[in-house]
Amino acid sequence: MAAIELSLFDWCDVEARSDLDRFYLVRDHLPDARLVQYLEVMRGQGRDDYPVPAMWNALLAGVVFQHPSSEALLRELGRNPALRQACGFAVLPFQKKPLAQLLPDAATGRLTIVYAAPPAAHAAVPSSWNFSRFLANVIELEETLGMVTEMITTLREQLMEVLPEFGCHLGYDGKAIDSHSTGRISRTTGATSDPDADWGKHETSGVDARTGKSWNKIKSWFGYGVHLIADTQYEIPVAMHLTPASHSEQIQLRVMLKETFAETPDLAERCRDFSADRGLDSAETKTLLWDTYAIRPLIDTRELWREEKQHPDYDPGKPITRPLFPARVDTIVHTEKGSVHCICPQTGEQRDLAFQGFEADRNALKYRCPAAAYGLECQGRER
Repeated sequence: MAAIELSLFDWCDVEARSDLDRFYLVRDHLPDARLVQYLEVMRGQGRDDYPVPAMWNALLAGVVFQHPSSEALLRELGRNPALRQACGFAVLPFQKKPLAQLLPDAATGRLTIVYAAPPAAHAAVPSSWNFSRFLANVIELEETLGMVTEMITTLREQLMEVLPEFGCHLGYDGKAIDSHSTGRISRTTGATSDPDADWGKHETSGVDARTGKSWNKIKSWFGYGVHLIADTQYEIPVAMHLTPASHSEQIQLRVMLKETFAETPDLAERCRDFSADRGLDSAETKTLLWDTYAIRPLIDTRELWREEKQHPDYDPGKPITRPLFPARVDTIVHTEKGSVHCICPQTGEQRDLAFQGFEADRNALKYRCPAAAYGLECQGRER
């Protein structure tokens, strides 16, 4: 029977909890004390009908429960007293006392105390104006001091202390985020309704294995791009960037690697490999990972060779090869993915070179003739 290595925790322990329990996990463990203090300073001596901690917890609840807008979150708070209490709001609406006034009596003319009807009950849930103003303060603190992003760094370091293997296997992926704006430029203002967003384009191509025909697919969107580095073993985020849609994933990946490893050098020493999809293949990225941080890049090589595909005898079922030393006639060829082969000068038979390991002195892989390594018969060996 194959043994299964137990992890420190199981995601079933999280998914099996109630929605409020999952919210408590975020609310009680997020290192947000400094951010809340700054938000209270920004509020100053203003009204405190809706306390800053409660407003911040409501913002977290919107993220945990994946509400698409602040209006949807506020509607949920209005009909869910348990969530209001969990955030820190009053469960019941605020009711002020009746107002006492001295008015002359209609019959006697004497001044008597008359109690006017109390004002309408004050809602226990903030209005959309209250919440948007609070959200603007949070955005200002992030843009000026990076106080939301710094929590990611703190959590990352805490996880490295608790989980010995955290950070050993990292990976990157990006996702397109559509803006609510259509992206159309106003004739009066000359800008879109979302000036921070722009247009992005993602192009993929390949060759159909059955028909041999090439295909190309282009996706365009107006909005943003989320760039995420995560631990691929625990599936926990490590670093995140949000940029306009037009920003290159290649550039953002290298920026995030340098930034993350500069903030947490222990993470660079702990990481053993870094994975990404084939669209992120780049010599500059792989060189940065291996030469700078000694991290193995697990990124598949893109097939960009096009010249051979135009030849009339091109076979889509066979990989394209080119001479390893084009300056001189040689029987050694290689594919775009880096596999090395030899061609018998007598028969034209192609064989894989025998892999002989890695030479640290040369920082290179070592190969040998398959006939010499395996004792194979090669008619063109002498030649």
